[in-house]
Amino acid sequence: MSPMSPTSEWHTLYQLGVDFLGFSMLAIGGAISTLAEMHRTVVDQHGWMTAGEFAELVALSQAAPGPNILVVTLIGYRVAGLAGAFVATTAMCLPTSIITFAVAGVWQRFRDAPLRIAIEAGLAPMTVGLMLASSYLLVRAADQSIAAYVATAVTALVMLFTRINPLWLIGAGAVAGLAGLI
Repeated sequence: MSPMSPTSEWHTLYQLGVDFLGFSMLAIGGAISTLAEMHRTVVDQHGWMTAGEFAELVALSQAAPGPNILVVTLIGYRVAGLAGAFVATTAMCLPTSIITFAVAGVWQRFRDAPLRIAIEAGLAPMTVGLMLASSYLLVRAADQSIAAYVATAVTALVMLFTRINPLWLIGAGAVAGLAGLI
């Protein structure tokens, strides 16, 4: 990360906060569901990192134990250090935590209401669509060869149609990478 002037650092922190506040409001299904929009903003719009760097941060956040929200902290850290990690994570978590706290009681009280059932039924396909967009984006950023695309497709099919533990697939991918096949 190149040194920034105090003014540009504050502007970057402000922009991180605004961007991740927006992602927070879109994160139906968790932070991972907004990866496509995060990528568009962080890589394409602001140029804070490359598509490959973004994919590496996502992979690292998924490999580390803990919630999938870690990707937000890593992006913030990559963009503006510890302050960026704090701003991005706070902007992503705090608003929706407050809204969830405020709405939880009412949501439970109307658990059998037709409107609540309809809202939940509508959110499910939206979440799946956001997740598919994120997956597509990561495949495009991470896969650089035909072999990598084939490995991704095989992994997806194995995950869809078998009950094989994903750790075996991760291990197979690591071995293929070490062998220079991917």
